[in-house]
Amino acid sequence: MGHSSPTAIRSRTLPRPAVLLVSLLASAVAVLSLMLAAPAHAQTTPTPAASAGTGDVATQYTIGGIIRADDEPLEGVEVAVEGSGFSETGTTGADGRWAVSVPGPGAYTATLQVDTLPDGVAPRDPDNVTRDVTIGTTNTVNVLFPTGEGTAASGSFLDTLFSRFIYGLNFGLLLALAAIGISLIFGTTGVNNFAHGEMLTFGAIIFYVFTSLGWNPLLGVLLTVALSAALGWTQDAVLFKPLRKRGVGLVQVLIVTIGLSIVLRYLYLYFFDGGTRNIDTGITDNVTIGPVTITLTSLISMGVSIVMLAAVAYFLTRTRIGKATRAVSDNASLAAASGINVDRVIRIVWVLAGALTGLSGVLYGLYRGVTWDMGFAILLLLFAAVTLGGLGSAFGALVGSLIIGIITELSTIVIPPDLRYAVALIVLIGVLLFRPQGVLGRKERIG
Repeated sequence: MGHSSPTAIRSRTLPRPAVLLVSLLASAVAVLSLMLAAPAHAQTTPTPAASAGTGDVATQYTIGGIIRADDEPLEGVEVAVEGSGFSETGTTGADGRWAVSVPGPGAYTATLQVDTLPDGVAPRDPDNVTRDVTIGTTNTVNVLFPTGEGTAASGSFLDTLFSRFIYGLNFGLLLALAAIGISLIFGTTGVNNFAHGEMLTFGAIIFYVFTSLGWNPLLGVLLTVALSAALGWTQDAVLFKPLRKRGVGLVQVLIVTIGLSIVLRYLYLYFFDGGTRNIDTGITDNVTIGPVTITLTSLISMGVSIVMLAAVAYFLTRTRIGKATRAVSDNASLAAASGINVDRVIRIVWVLAGALTGLSGVLYGLYRGVTWDMGFAILLLLFAAVTLGGLGSAFGALVGSLIIGIITELSTIVIPPDLRYAVALIVLIGVLLFRPQGVLGRKERIG
């Protein structure tokens, strides 16, 4: 009898899912390591003021950034930083840099003072001039306020109403891409995936890396969607299919998704840090539609969302695999008895959900900027959209997302922007009190 080599023993004992998981983590580390170097060239960190004295120096926390218009630095522009009883205004110098030293770690808001911008220059998104900043994991956080040619938005109440409606429609469309992924996964597996927000963040971060490296934005989008689809495939292959085979209950699987969410989120924080970064696609033009001034990027984002949603609708209603997906969603046991490969359908759903959510992350990153917890921040809105439209209904998720997006933006006319997400949840509660199954859900008798 011979002795097997250690290599042979390892190859026999190491499960295939573990190999896939190790490969995914190694790839993620490699990609995110590139990201650490990219921002150093893409952004310039404001230099904090030197502390007086020698010896031990107290840690200094600084919030700052650079404000430019068409690559030209803007001088004399003010940014107000507030939080935890602290308030101070930073002013850009000749190089366009501004910096404010804050007293310590915590949550702050940085607000661009639009009236200090030079004539003929306005924010690219006039309704997004406030940034939420959390400082503590790093000493310095950069905040960017993209600007371009234009004028500050003003007009009558009806003009404001129409503007908010358009912004809400844009927000709702990009929410819909991610919400449909949640709905398809729930419909076919019964799993509420709490790591879905991190799939959105993955798409935004990967696209940011590609653009920071100077890649063509279109190529970056295609590769990001492909990698996001691969992430969805890997999640099902490594985690959820083995759990299904072992008959693990939905509550236990739910806990697994929560744990996966935490792991991925803090991996992003470790590699990406806690700052907010804006994706530079080179598109700085604004488009005026009646009283609405909207960035060309947002307009393209809306067009992409509509095309993708139409493609999903065609896939679900006209293709063979789409019809099989709907059959599995309606009754998985009956679908299996009819000859449908349920595991294959579920795998396709995970891939499709990953691709759609990754694309949603790209569009949301263009819309709000990229942060390590951006997906987690809107996860509740995504679940609200799915629940409002009807659990397990892809078209219901679309309707629910549009309602949520429009309501959140319209509400800012009368309430502070920080409370708009709360309004969406109040609307959700109100709808469910009168129609528990959601807008497009089906009534079911329990018991």
